[in-house]
Amino acid sequence: MKKKTLVIMAAGMGSRFGGLKQTEPVGPNGEFIIDYSIYDAIKAGFNKVVFIIKEENYDLFRETVGSRIENHIDVEYVFQKLDNVPEGFEVPENRVKPWGTSHAIMCCEGVVKEDFAVINADDYYGYDAFEKASQYIDERERENKKEYAIIGYKVANTLTENGAVKRGVCSTEGTFLKTITESEVEEKDGVITASPLDGSPAFEVDRDATVSMNFFVFMPDILDYLKDNFDEFLNKNKDNIEKCEYLIPESVFEKMERENMKVKVVPTTAKWYGVTYKEDKESVVKAIEEMIADEVYPQNLWK
Repeated sequence: MKKKTLVIMAAGMGSRFGGLKQTEPVGPNGEFIIDYSIYDAIKAGFNKVVFIIKEENYDLFRETVGSRIENHIDVEYVFQKLDNVPEGFEVPENRVKPWGTSHAIMCCEGVVKEDFAVINADDYYGYDAFEKASQYIDERERENKKEYAIIGYKVANTLTENGAVKRGVCSTEGTFLKTITESEVEEKDGVITASPLDGSPAFEVDRDATVSMNFFVFMPDILDYLKDNFDEFLNKNKDNIEKCEYLIPESVFEKMERENMKVKVVPTTAKWYGVTYKEDKESVVKAIEEMIADEVYPQNLWK
């Protein structure tokens, strides 16, 4: 079995929920959503976890999640810093927001040296998703440098009753990714509608349509690519330098075009849970309780 790392992006703040969503307890013993992701990843065969965090949150993460899991899996921390920019570039004084998900992953250079999966800290992905990611890493031919993967969810399994959620609506050619339309997705009266973030017309989405939850599987060569192209991104966005974001879906599509690379869509039957809105927490807690009752998880996750 190959070495596998789980990279968890935890540097962002939950703007709609308010505060650090990553540290909102949902389990019976104070477990966070992130705990269940790590538990599932270990069970699926991942043997290292790397947290991408803000440096000022290090003590919080180390005292909570880190201290719980250090006896179960190798743990490393990477800091996403605003000043991690190309030499000679000056960060604008008004820039507060991190540079985006591509920049976050780029910060793993030197720490992640094996195939890895990337997830958000505040999303519950389900065991099947981690199992599929692990199987993909094990089965992929090592010499194939032109293929990554994305875990594809059925859109109906990723919605909340409390409002719209951001999802990447995928189109495919065979089993490979063709496009991702980043959208606000919402179900009303049994109809699921996607409203593209770029202002394009809204469209109806079939319940079984595939969406991205930003669960990618990469080879370590992506780190060099992201670092090499960050300078180009900054130059391209110099008129919007205070707000622009270097985002992983856009970087992946650029690499697909430039290097004739493919991204395999690996379907999962898993159901997403998350606290996008404050009202979501109750349903997440209930779902965890039901999974404990069904013996999907132990009552005390880390004992």
